[in-house]
Amino acid sequence: MTILDKIIVQKRLEIARQQEAISLERLKTVESLERKTFSFKEALLSSDTGIIAEFKRKSPSKGWIHPEAQPEVIVPLYEQGGAIASSILTDGPFFGGSLGDLHRVRELVSIPLLRKDFIIDVYQIYQAKAVGADFILLIAAALSPELVREFAKFAHLLGLEVLLEIHTEEELECIGPDVDVVGINNRNLKTFVTDVNTSYSLGEKIPDEFIKISESGISSPDTVRSLRKAGFRGFLMGENFMKEKEPGLALASFINELRK
Repeated sequence: MTILDKIIVQKRLEIARQQEAISLERLKTVESLERKTFSFKEALLSSDTGIIAEFKRKSPSKGWIHPEAQPEVIVPLYEQGGAIASSILTDGPFFGGSLGDLHRVRELVSIPLLRKDFIIDVYQIYQAKAVGADFILLIAAALSPELVREFAKFAHLLGLEVLLEIHTEEELECIGPDVDVVGINNRNLKTFVTDVNTSYSLGEKIPDEFIKISESGISSPDTVRSLRKAGFRGFLMGENFMKEKEPGLALASFINELRK
């Protein structure tokens, strides 16, 4: 089994346990499902940097990165430092996150928040809206094109935007009218090997009408500048900041350097 396969198996078990605790019918009645959201798409279009700062404590490839990190401390500093949005890992076993991480941040910031997880069930989309997400991640490698279209359409019904993540040319077929932003993950989720060249080679194949962002393996302002020239509007960065003692300061320093 690949790392992605193992994550999906664990995710199915996790969703089953969560539904035993809170049924879908009960989740549908949560008052926060009616809240207004912040637009990730608009934030990208109006930004001169496009930096999406990620909060994560660990990864399957690197292990623990910042185990004691608290989102209610770091994410507001991300906003103050110039991040246009924040990606919050809500997977527990592999990334050390939780839905509570996102929920605790929601009232503290006014930037769009991404529920970054391996979404394979409509139940998780309801969860995302309930805890404070503004947009969700749909990973083409974990879904069929049909499920991507179904989940994206449903997310829009709940007022959530959709970031579709692809890594291969074959996954281009998952792009559809209900996708708001296309992200190219430079990391292969089956091997967790990272190569930024993936963005350059695949980016030119994405239809011009879609906003595109580059994800993973970005650590230099020069790389961001180069990717921006290649048509990318956003850059999702996590480990580069989270490995530092003060992720918020690391982000602010990066953006200051980028603007020079």
